[in-house]
Amino acid sequence: MENTTLLLIDFQNDYFPSFKDAKWKLDNTEDAADNASLLLKEFREKNMNIVHVKHEFLSDDAPFFAQNTEGAKIYKNLLPLNSEKVILKHKVNSFIDTNLKEVLDEMDTKNLVIVGAMSHMCIDAVVRASSDYGYNCFVAHDSCATLPLEFDGVKVPSKMVHASFMSALQFAYAKVQSTKKILELI
Repeated sequence: MENTTLLLIDFQNDYFPSFKDAKWKLDNTEDAADNASLLLKEFREKNMNIVHVKHEFLSDDAPFFAQNTEGAKIYKNLLPLNSEKVILKHKVNSFIDTNLKEVLDEMDTKNLVIVGAMSHMCIDAVVRASSDYGYNCFVAHDSCATLPLEFDGVKVPSKMVHASFMSALQFAYAKVQSTKKILELI
């Protein structure tokens, strides 16, 4: 796939149960990061575009990703190289109040491979926005992570949260495939 950019969203320490002081542990974050690292390795080997996005809350009472903390740092297995772009965001949608669109356009991006966390928040938001901007989106579903939710007294396991959002994205916004399948495409 020509003109393809790998977009890694919020792979930050606070989401990883293996990180000692994690503030917002997700389910299967390590597995998602392992799969994302396969994509990252392939993109690096093929000298393809890579953009990392990290979230920091601006308030002092941030529930996670507090500014200047170890929890807000990008996870050790997915650290950006100096040549790779890093976008700092403060909102769920990675395009809001950032230069992400300009960076992707400067790279002449047509296709986006999107991975990261949380499936039901930042991944959902960036995929929908990317599709609206005209990018051809691919989501590596096994390179994304989330957590259980509750709504109106109904407890929803993380596996169901993830499946619900992946199926919705697949319906109209992206090709949702396994990391292995996306590796075959690139």
